[in-house]
Amino acid sequence: MPIVAQSTETTDWVSRFADEVIEESERRAPGKPVVVASGLSPSGPIHLGNLREVMTPHLVADEIRRRGHEVRHLISWDDYDRYRKVPNGVEGTDAGWAEHIGKPLTSVPAPVGSPYPNWAEHFKAAMVASLAELGVEFDGISQTAQYTSGVYREQILHAMKHRGDIDAILDQYRTKKAPAKKQQQSQKPVDAAELEAEAGSGAAEEDDGSSGSAGYFPYKPFCGSCGKDLTTVTAYDDDTTELTYVCTEDGFTETVHLSEFNRGKLVWKVDWPMRWAYEGVIFEPSGVDHSSPGSSFQVGGQIVGIFGGERPIGPMYAFVGISGMAKMSSSKGGVPTPADALQIMEPQLLRWLYARRRPNQSFKIAFDQEIQRLYDEWDKLDGKVAEGSALPADLAAHARAVRTAAGELPRTPRPMPYRTLASVADITAGDEEQSLRILSELDPAHPLSTLDEVRPRLDKAEAWINTHVPADQRTIVRDEPDTELLKSLDEPAQQSLRLLRDGLAEHWSLDGLSHLVYGVPKVQAGFSADATAKELPPEIKTAQRTFFALLYHLLVGRDTGPRLPTLLLAVGQERVRRLLGE
Repeated sequence: MPIVAQSTETTDWVSRFADEVIEESERRAPGKPVVVASGLSPSGPIHLGNLREVMTPHLVADEIRRRGHEVRHLISWDDYDRYRKVPNGVEGTDAGWAEHIGKPLTSVPAPVGSPYPNWAEHFKAAMVASLAELGVEFDGISQTAQYTSGVYREQILHAMKHRGDIDAILDQYRTKKAPAKKQQQSQKPVDAAELEAEAGSGAAEEDDGSSGSAGYFPYKPFCGSCGKDLTTVTAYDDDTTELTYVCTEDGFTETVHLSEFNRGKLVWKVDWPMRWAYEGVIFEPSGVDHSSPGSSFQVGGQIVGIFGGERPIGPMYAFVGISGMAKMSSSKGGVPTPADALQIMEPQLLRWLYARRRPNQSFKIAFDQEIQRLYDEWDKLDGKVAEGSALPADLAAHARAVRTAAGELPRTPRPMPYRTLASVADITAGDEEQSLRILSELDPAHPLSTLDEVRPRLDKAEAWINTHVPADQRTIVRDEPDTELLKSLDEPAQQSLRLLRDGLAEHWSLDGLSHLVYGVPKVQAGFSADATAKELPPEIKTAQRTFFALLYHLLVGRDTGPRLPTLLLAVGQERVRRLLGE
């Protein structure tokens, strides 16, 4: 039996959706498991924007589980979708993959060197591993398996029989034009990222089937010759289910019986609502690109009735940005994936980013220096939760980040500040013996016995330093003193170095060195080292900045670097004295 976590406050968006979903499930399907759903297309790297498609229903499903209800979180792998384009920046591919455009994703070769049998499985695997690390439980459904095994045969025949009704619904939107730009302007300024996101959504252009001389058909066969969906249905008999199609790619034509034929699929705008009805989905979010007239989610709300179902409760979720990048698209290279994020941050932090913002609120995930501030914010919240002073909504988001209904996620036993660990990893270049020495000296009263106490956070910080900090920003400690700079210093500057050197032994800890480096300029100006900012004139801040810059130049040859207390501990007392001219 799973360990049911302590219930969270009911002030957050997750609880409110859970209330609504439970009530709706009892109305639609009393006594049955609650069904929530996500859909992912493994057409390329599955990025952090796609992760919101999963995390939104996951968090709601998990809250429902905490309340003792049975719930299924379905993830439909849309691996029977057509291969549309060769994504940029995918290793092991080249322009030659364009020959597979139009085939199902599971019929496209995986990138060279991949251990997986096809394109879809290659990109699916990375996401599955990331979801496991994030504590996301789900039932995966391969749409290739569903279609090719005939699971949807009755639904396909039903759609073909009611193709006129489907066509009439779709036709309401085909002639609609987008509002003029002036009408589209919002009440507030829209930044370039949002504009690019809107332009790149393409929701209203999603395939809704083909109309030819034989009429409209919501079904696309994959060609029996080239394997592509560049086909047009030329004849269909409702009584015999005899279907004839022609391929526009190679001219291949074939007549089949749809009651026995499994090499094709419903077009997307019909496929999605068909699955809502088939699976009994109660809750499924959709991106903001699906809020426009004619988009799959909007049209699907009408088409689902043809299959005897209802549209799910479907919150719109906003885009996820990456350090100022526009809306991510998996067809563009270089967009970070959940695996990329989990390389540099613990799963609790990534879960928190998705849990603390309502689905319709956009947010950004930092891969630059901002990650250090983000970790500081998380650690501060952690402290407030421990002391019982966190606000209810913050407490709920924290609870959803650190545990699921099945129990607590593994965590770093001794979570030292991320920026400190990153500095140590930078200075030591990953040397474990030196890292242990420095980290033990941060708090001499409670030294580390092993680096395992600060893992996996230490490993995440080290990965961030190695993969996201440019080489020219890395810290390289001087081997020899800068004698020319030392000789050029005036008496006040030399006095500041003497005061620092004289206090090293007494203040050799993180807190002690912080007090020392900030205190030297105060003492030089005739104040106590303990004097607060309110007791000091503004010039002291200027003197401190000048002193810090001097230390950085003497230690690492630059005017900035890691926090000085951490840097001093990393360099070691003896070497600091030598580099500072003793």
